[in-house]
Amino acid sequence: MKSVFHIKQSVFVASLVLILGSVAWPTQAAEPLSGLGLVASGAVEDTLPACLARIPKDASAGQRMFAEESCKRDEAARASFQAVPGR
Repeated sequence: MKSVFHIKQSVFVASLVLILGSVAWPTQAAEPLSGLGLVASGAVEDTLPACLARIPKDASAGQRMFAEESCKRDEAARASFQAVPGR
């Protein structure tokens, strides 16, 4: 009787993993804007307008807000780094 329970439990867990795994399947990254000439996110050469331009147009309001705050944080970090004398 215990083996039947374990088989049912294994089938249930396997089907649950399969269902939840298939939900994440259609998620894809956005296409790159252009070739390899893009500046890496957070790089010293990056700018606030360039960072804001990388935010996808179809991003939700929360994703857009989070991305904008990240861009502003990176810009503040770059500004403080560039303000150091002797660089």
